[in-house]
Amino acid sequence: MVAPGQVRRVSTPDLTTAEVAAIRDLMVVAFGSEGDEAFTDDDWEHAIGGLHFVLEVGSKIVGHASVVERELHVDGRPFRTGYVEAVATAPARQGEGLGSLVMAEVTGYIRVRSARGDTASTSAWAGGPGQGRPPCEPPVVTVRRLRTTATSWCSPPRRPPSST
Repeated sequence: MVAPGQVRRVSTPDLTTAEVAAIRDLMVVAFGSEGDEAFTDDDWEHAIGGLHFVLEVGSKIVGHASVVERELHVDGRPFRTGYVEAVATAPARQGEGLGSLVMAEVTGYIRVRSARGDTASTSAWAGGPGQGRPPCEPPVVTVRRLRTTATSWCSPPRRPPSST
């Protein structure tokens, strides 16, 4: 059992019907159901298939984010990445640090996966598997709208600055 105020990690298939409904309700309350910023069925589709970070206070879900793996291709090379989707805190609980608590858990999860090399596409870098380190850098978190954060935990190596 998770203590109140702790973030639970739950894979999409392990979410109960009631949890899915509560998370979707949270998204609608946080972003509305109409207009440009509305949380849509398409937004929900982007949020499933990965790991959900669920914050409950009492028996109510007050915070959520999910991390969903994707594969990007850069110059023909595949890189496993992840997107942080469906990030919200109940409006009545905003300003209490709950969203920061959820995002700290998300960031910790991504950092551990990156450090272990779980997210590197081993065939994408010179030398192949077991021949050195994949071209991964620390996770980069970039906000792509209030509810959706794009997070890359494996990216191509940076080129040194030019000396000209």
